[in-house]
Amino acid sequence: MIRFVDEHRDRFGVEPLISVLRATDAGFLSVSGYYAAKTRPPSARQIADAALCEQISAVHEANYSVYGVRKMRSALHRAGVPVGRDHLARLMRQLGLAGVRRGRPKRTTIADSAAARPADLVRRQFHAARPNQLWVCDLTYIRTWVGFAYLALVVDVYSRRLVGWALTTHLRTDLPLEALEMAVWARNDRLDGLIHHSDAGSQHLAIRYTDTLAGVGALPSVGSVGDSYDCGRVHHRSDQGRVDPPPRTVAHGRTAGIRPAGVHRLEPPPSARPDRHAHPRRNPGRLLRSTPATRRGDAVNELSLYRSQGASDLT
Repeated sequence: MIRFVDEHRDRFGVEPLISVLRATDAGFLSVSGYYAAKTRPPSARQIADAALCEQISAVHEANYSVYGVRKMRSALHRAGVPVGRDHLARLMRQLGLAGVRRGRPKRTTIADSAAARPADLVRRQFHAARPNQLWVCDLTYIRTWVGFAYLALVVDVYSRRLVGWALTTHLRTDLPLEALEMAVWARNDRLDGLIHHSDAGSQHLAIRYTDTLAGVGALPSVGSVGDSYDCGRVHHRSDQGRVDPPPRTVAHGRTAGIRPAGVHRLEPPPSARPDRHAHPRRNPGRLLRSTPATRRGDAVNELSLYRSQGASDLT
């Protein structure tokens, strides 16, 4: 509140600002309290933080400005500067310091601020008295063995059942549309009065997507942007997919009235991978271990033949 008064005191004055703020629920500052806070000498904590900020800046710059909180804390401890993790994170945030991450951050919600959006019909009241009353939808990404896959989910709030899903390697409108068509096919019903709640992503506001909702009688609802508490139920579902180990195979998703489109391998099958242990020149012990006892003598003779041909390095 003191920072807010400092930013607007030249325009409105201190006393009018504080008198207006005190009339609100957040108003707790008096005029005398404001001036006392401005003239109060720095506390011991502020003095210690100022000295620590200098050390943090020096260590961060000495390590090419790439360390995050975890590595910065280890570097400071090695330098004899004990500091807590949360304390260090707060000071680094004040200094505008952050670590460098490999790769580009993934964004699944790309909103158009100029586009018209449907109203928020849910307002964080994620409760339903019957099936097909409220569906929540979201997009997320999953790290796989060969890159990122993108997952679209449709969850019925009443039963928390996953009624539609689709998994592909792109973020086009086809991804959430396949999940929606699967959900409509699974319920095999008109959905008049259904509230379809999603974020402000361009995929959920596309013409093809909204036309599909209108065709089944559903009402679109869009939550706030950048809100971690919105669509909380479907976020829990998508987070479970991130915690599990990366899948070796994924399905492309489903369309209305059609069985799954099949399985697409994200990496070559085990039989197609080169096995460095298969050749006896590289691993002669495998030849002995995998050979029956009746033929083990032949295997020893074969290894002797390799050695006689000059293959002395059998590593």
